Amino acid sequence: MAQFFQIHPDNPQPRLIRQAVDILEKGGVVVYPTDSSYAIGCHIGDKHALDRIRQLRRLDDKHNFTLVCRDLSEISNYTKLDNQQYRLIKGLTPGPYTFILKATKQVPKRLMHPKRKTIGIRIPDNRIALALLEDLHEPILSSTLILPGDDMPMMDPYDMKHSLENQVDLIIDGGYCGYDPTTVVVMEDDEPWVARQGKGDASLFD
Repeated sequence: MAQFFQIHPDNPQPRLIRQAVDILEKGGVVVYPTDSSYAIGCHIGDKHALDRIRQLRRLDDKHNFTLVCRDLSEISNYTKLDNQQYRLIKGLTPGPYTFILKATKQVPKRLMHPKRKTIGIRIPDNRIALALLEDLHEPILSSTLILPGDDMPMMDPYDMKHSLENQVDLIIDGGYCGYDPTTVVVMEDDEPWVARQGKGDASLFD
């Protein structure tokens, strides 16, 4: 049965953040808030937890997972960035954007797109998510919390508790954080382009 933590959106309680990170470090699957919608995540190195997320969301091996990072230096460990890409991402983060980039060898192959060898990365503007990342000292492998057959992410933590209590290890109630997905910007080519219009302003890429 999933644990259920109510964490303050502006002043996250350090004790609860530490407990949540401990669950991640032990291979748990965690639902947590971001600046665009709730996400489901696990430790980057845990294959079993990743398989649980794939099964829960019914995802195939072509799904682009996202590494949710705490800052730009962490992003550069996992993706190949040139100066122009770095400046662009720096200007848009933290914020509701996911960037698809070529992955480095630091990224396990099972997390990459099988053909293009890409990975999604983002830095959220959400204090709970950033507190988790700061305590964990590495990215959280994440996907938007959209259940099979649904078009929109789940929004109500109590609905999540009812629907997912036997499928995840922790649900963090961090209050309302919306239901718009991130804006996805593909940056593996010379010119970045928007693959999905979401909460982030896409006018920069017109």
